[in-house]
Amino acid sequence: MASLKRRRPFLVGTLIVYIFCILAGVSRAGNDVLGEIDLLAASKVEKTAGVWVDGQYMGYLKELKGSKKVLLLPGEHEIVVKQGGYKDFSQKVMVQPGVKQSIRVALEKDLRVQFPTVTAEIKLSVTPERAAVFVDGVFAGHVAEFGGVGRALLVAPGRRKITISLTGYQTFETEVTLVANQKFKLQTELNKGGGVATTPVPDQE
Repeated sequence: MASLKRRRPFLVGTLIVYIFCILAGVSRAGNDVLGEIDLLAASKVEKTAGVWVDGQYMGYLKELKGSKKVLLLPGEHEIVVKQGGYKDFSQKVMVQPGVKQSIRVALEKDLRVQFPTVTAEIKLSVTPERAAVFVDGVFAGHVAEFGGVGRALLVAPGRRKITISLTGYQTFETEVTLVANQKFKLQTELNKGGGVATTPVPDQE
């Protein structure tokens, strides 16, 4: 019995090392199966653009590095990059196991877009800050661009539908009615899970 007690720490330590080796092997195997897509911004404009893969929002381009790098299963995938006032960048890519591919993203101004000369201001205080922001169904940027000192979302006066979404969280939707030069603050926290959380926000004039 005394011999077994003396050996118990050794057995537990051996078991921990064995489990660690198994997990490390699984991790290496997963990285060998997945392919990596590295998005290269042609200018400052692209760095804050939103990235979608197969219709799922991944985040803004500049942050998709390190722990947030884009790892995909082998096969064909569609990469779409959006930025307010610019034409969408779209490219299909064939992902190979364990292979890293670099894609240079250059956005072209959309001359059809007309920015309002009179605006209202929406300051966002939303968690997570990497979530995508849409105004009347059009991508405007990510939350972090429209909060803090000297930053806000400028919109045309009137009734506006604001949508905030991020993969893995419930989409937030609300409508606000704003007048010219009005300053409005929208504060919320996205809940984890799927679906849509529709929250009415009182009109402020």
